[in-house]
Amino acid sequence: MSGCFPAPAVISGAAITQIVWGRRTYPVSQFSIFSSTSSWFVYNHSKHYDRRRRRRLSISEERRALYGVGVSLQQQWDCESENERREDNEWVVVNFYQFVMIEDAEGEVAKHLRFLEGLDIRGRIYVNEQGINAQYSGPRRDAVAYVEWVREDERFADVLVQISAAPNGHAFPKLKLRYKPSLVQLEGGISHLPLLDPAMRATPLAPSEWRKRLETVNTADAATQSPNADYILLDVRNGYEWDIGHFSGARRPDVDCFRSTSFGLSQPEVIDADPLADVDKETDILMYCTGGIRCDVYSTILRQQGFQNVYTLKGGVSHYLKNEGSVKWVGNLFVFDSRLSLSPDTYKPEAITEPSRVEVEVSENNTFARCYICGLQVCELRHRNCANLDCNLLHLCCMNCVENLRGCCCSKCTTAPRLRPVLQGPHRYEKWHTYRDLTSQTKSTV
Repeated sequence: MSGCFPAPAVISGAAITQIVWGRRTYPVSQFSIFSSTSSWFVYNHSKHYDRRRRRRLSISEERRALYGVGVSLQQQWDCESENERREDNEWVVVNFYQFVMIEDAEGEVAKHLRFLEGLDIRGRIYVNEQGINAQYSGPRRDAVAYVEWVREDERFADVLVQISAAPNGHAFPKLKLRYKPSLVQLEGGISHLPLLDPAMRATPLAPSEWRKRLETVNTADAATQSPNADYILLDVRNGYEWDIGHFSGARRPDVDCFRSTSFGLSQPEVIDADPLADVDKETDILMYCTGGIRCDVYSTILRQQGFQNVYTLKGGVSHYLKNEGSVKWVGNLFVFDSRLSLSPDTYKPEAITEPSRVEVEVSENNTFARCYICGLQVCELRHRNCANLDCNLLHLCCMNCVENLRGCCCSKCTTAPRLRPVLQGPHRYEKWHTYRDLTSQTKSTV
């Protein structure tokens, strides 16, 4: 916003008595003011202002609040209202996590809840003694205001924040901000793992370093015709996530829930599906997941198992796609919100997925980009839930099978008592009562 307004006339020692908000001037008594070393936040209690929420003061508002004179109201309003409209109409999803000691986790939750009052934020924000894990959506203004406030705490000052577009508005149904014993779900919990010790976690590789490692290894493999003999590319996600996108050369995880991941534990019942079974403990292991937290957690287990050279993709696939595009990546990225599937150009608009590489992956693999029902290649790399509420299987499906089975995953489900209508477009099913009530209304009308 530099250049939008003239320089203010400074009044030394002026007290804040009024705040100009939009076209109106309000007494300071109608605001709650929160200040820190780098930001001012206000909450307008006036009944005349329809944005009854706390937000970060713009540069011009700070000037007016502190100095009170020297700025043209009309000039400011025109400039600020344009930015406000853009920020209110632009919806985003924000993801971040941080492993750090939080002595009073319950108090931390309460503090975050107080700050979020009045902000249009929905999502999952979990806090415990080991840190914070957040995924949420909202208009850009509110979404950024929250993460800026979080970063003002020195414990979270260096947190890596990832922001992606949410063109259809909120990507989560409601806000869940609470204390949670495990920031991610894993059998046996994670509270006993040394997550606060960086030396026990995998060595993070920046996206550019990760790309170089993959390109170097792949070049060497091509020359020696050796199938990745000197490293393991480990996808620490679920199998269905791999089915719509993965790094070329990564093996499909034989798990449908991260909770049950057991790579490197040499369990007899899963040893055939374990890519780390009988692997030398000095072999380089390159781990990746969506945003990085699952790798950080599981890498501590691998360290305890004696694996010495464990590396992770810093910020996960989402951070890589934003910085490097789709180089070495095939397909889309599965995300755990209503968007479900994001193409690489969501993160880097100029990124273009090479169709030839997708076709090669489809021809070489049994599950990538294939319909769960008939096995043919799907046109859209996006999962859907079975229309049978009591099944709700998340699966890939071609449009022919969607129509033939009315959105169900098998013929048996088409006769289920709690059947939802076929989903049209990029939507998720709502709560059952929405369809139950609709069914009741239809029957009563008939």
